[in-house]
Amino acid sequence: MAGNSYGTLFRLTTFGESHGDALGGIIDGCPAGISLDFEAIRKEMQRRKPGQSSIVSQRKEDDEVQFLSGIFEGRTTGTPIGFLIPNTNQKSDDYSHIKDTYRPSHADYVYEKKYGLRDYRGGGRSSARETACRVVAGAVARQILPDIKINAFVSSVGEIFIDKPYQALDFSLTESNAVRCPDAATAQKMEDYIKEIRKQGDTVGGTVTCVIQNVPIGLGEPVFDKLHAELGKAMLSINAVKGFEFGSGFCGARMKGSEHNDSFNEDGTTKTNLSGGIQGGISNGMDIYFRVAFKPVATLLQKQEVLTNQNTLIEQQGKGRHDPCVVPRAVPIVEAMAALVLADFYLINKIYQNH
Repeated sequence: MAGNSYGTLFRLTTFGESHGDALGGIIDGCPAGISLDFEAIRKEMQRRKPGQSSIVSQRKEDDEVQFLSGIFEGRTTGTPIGFLIPNTNQKSDDYSHIKDTYRPSHADYVYEKKYGLRDYRGGGRSSARETACRVVAGAVARQILPDIKINAFVSSVGEIFIDKPYQALDFSLTESNAVRCPDAATAQKMEDYIKEIRKQGDTVGGTVTCVIQNVPIGLGEPVFDKLHAELGKAMLSINAVKGFEFGSGFCGARMKGSEHNDSFNEDGTTKTNLSGGIQGGISNGMDIYFRVAFKPVATLLQKQEVLTNQNTLIEQQGKGRHDPCVVPRAVPIVEAMAALVLADFYLINKIYQNH
């Protein structure tokens, strides 16, 4: 199986399945001498883990990270950082009923057709549990970028949207509620709606908005390695993601150039920021902001038609512990992937500057 690594200089390789003994990864290319804040890493893992509130999967995992290499006396050595995340609360019997069936809108069918077999327990390698490894690496990457601030938040659930620009929000309030929405009134509506959806045995999608501040000018390349292109690839690699837009996004397609152009100030900043902090694929020093769309979770706790491996259609009801809406737990994953992209471009830029 290809495609288990991400990054150029700051590179993450992950391994493990949802219901195996453990997940884990290797972070390669981390500079030597970084004093790691292990409590900050633990905090990010606690934000992603299941079972943290009544509106997410009730699987109970501590998600404590065991570092195996690349760190000595709390500092990175410059060698590969190996880590493990034990799986301690698997309930594989919850998936025995899908051993011979393919669920709609899951990876089951294409996975088995491509590889000739599949680990049906929780989706195996295609499970969103793999993202725990990304959060570990993202938490390390953030410590290479101490001046850059990365804040993601839930901006919509179903038809419920925050009706304020991000500049009017207090990001410190994002963690004050289970939905991770920094607007209290909207967060309550979202939480009530997710609870109602869960009672129906159904699921709902939503969006996560991410704002990156204090990015230096010059990250990214003008052709294939555009900064926004790599951010898009990173976000679209997250399970359940169906869309990515940055800056003015699809709204910009309805505007005239005279409305969309960001006029300069004398210091090189711009009066507006419809470019989303990136021009010609290169960061311009303004805030980078983008939005990521997540589909509804495909596992429903209600009956739906499934395909068997004998090419017949039968009715089957989902079982197990699943999120009725993934976006609250996706917030730290979006931040982690953004940190991986920025750390990689930051290190690439340092090489250019040294030459």
